[in-house]
Amino acid sequence: MNWLILASGSARRKELLQAIHLPFEVFVPEVDESTDLPAGEAVVELSRRKGAASAPRYPGSFILSADTLVEQDGLSLGKPRDREDALRMLRLLSGREHRVYTGMTVINPAGEVFSGADRADVTFCRVPDEELAAYADSGEPFDKAGGYAIQGRAGLWVSKINGNPSCVIGLSLFLLRDLLLKAGYPLAEVLKNETEG
Repeated sequence: MNWLILASGSARRKELLQAIHLPFEVFVPEVDESTDLPAGEAVVELSRRKGAASAPRYPGSFILSADTLVEQDGLSLGKPRDREDALRMLRLLSGREHRVYTGMTVINPAGEVFSGADRADVTFCRVPDEELAAYADSGEPFDKAGGYAIQGRAGLWVSKINGNPSCVIGLSLFLLRDLLLKAGYPLAEVLKNETEG
């Protein structure tokens, strides 16, 4: 069996893999996520760090790691520290277009590393401050890049997406397919077995 290890604790990434019926196990690596790179480069670097931290624990497996950042006005917006930080981010995004970058890495059993990034541009309508405050109070923003979940309540504010919606959720499915195939993962065989099983 060609095991796929998802090096992430993200519930959204797990849900996306489950939706396409790709079998996997979860391992959450501890890595230093500090970087001065621009968001589009940082997500690739951070996904590589997560993959590299996970691969030694699972020899013979395929490792999938990812990182997502929101960029606005040259600022990289990761997960908010607290309610006020979430509100700061949401106010930056309200009524404007922003960029979401998801970087992904697949490491195959031979130790070869395949990385890439996807980008989607998301436009929010103007959101009243009391609505932003209620959203911050809901607890939904706290483990999401940019302080929001497009598949949650924040989806009410999205007037336009230019790009792949799964990139915004945190795991670009198109890029996933590309990287798995480059890494030699038997995608068609695994999906066929899952369908028949």
